[in-house]
Parts: sequence; C-alpha cells; structure tokens
Amino acid sequence: MPQRQERQAAGSARSAGHAANIAHFAINADDVNRARRFYEQVFGWRFEAWGPPGFLQVVTGTDRQPGIRGALQKRRELVAGQPTIGYECSVAVHDVDAVAAAVVANGGTILIPRTLIPTVGHLIFVRDTEGNVVGAMQYDPNAQDEI
Repeated sequence: MPQRQERQAAGSARSAGHAANIAHFAINADDVNRARRFYEQVFGWRFEAWGPPGFLQVVTGTDRQPGIRGALQKRRELVAGQPTIGYECSVAVHDVDAVAAAVVANGGTILIPRTLIPTVGHLIFVRDTEGNVVGAMQYDPNAQDEI
C-alpha cells in the first residue's frame, strides 16, 4: 500500500467526512489576575470562574457573535521542562481515539493521553511532526468517570 494510502487508512477527520475545527484556546499565565485585567482592558473580554482554582472561562464575544471558547489558566508544562508560552489550541473531533491513532501513524507524539473532563468530554494533547503542541477534544456533555 503506498505511504499516502497508509496514512489515510490510519484515520483522520476528513476520512469520516467532516473537517475538524478549532473550538477552544487557552492562555497560560504566571499571574492569572494580571492577565485577566490585561485582556479585559485590551479586548473587552469577560471572565467566569470555572473548574479548579486559577482557571477562568473566557467569553470573547456576544450573544450575536459568540466567538471562540477560551480559558485563562495558571501556566503549565505540556512538554516536560518547557513552560507553555503562547496560546494553546484545541480542535473539536468526533473520535479522540481515532485521532490519537492517526497522530502516531503520521509521525506525531501523544503528550497527554485521553483525559476525562467531566461534563465536557475527552481531551488529548499531541505534538506534531514540527514540534507544535495541539489538543484534540471529543466534546460530550454526558462524559463522566469511566470505570
């Protein structure tokens, strides 16, 4: 089987007949409150506490133009020893396990395996062939602990 067909057989969002869209971003900050004030003043964004301490949802739009979902959170290391600088993006996918398999089959690396976020869905973080980090989220409002 030619290499291109092998990659397609390994699974992708397009093979399921749909494109995957960026659905979420996260801003990592050393000082969450300072960053909050900055984005409120510069872009007029609103913030709502959600989840663990130091984690805020970002409301970037209005009811008419809702914008993209976002988060402001304490800085973390998705790659060990490398503090995350820049925005994290997560892509909405229909099958996070198929995406994980496609990442590995196409030369990427799984950084954080399938992780449950209750009432939100299942998330993975991967590194692409160029060293970039991206999340893939299978949204499921009914997601709960899997036993």
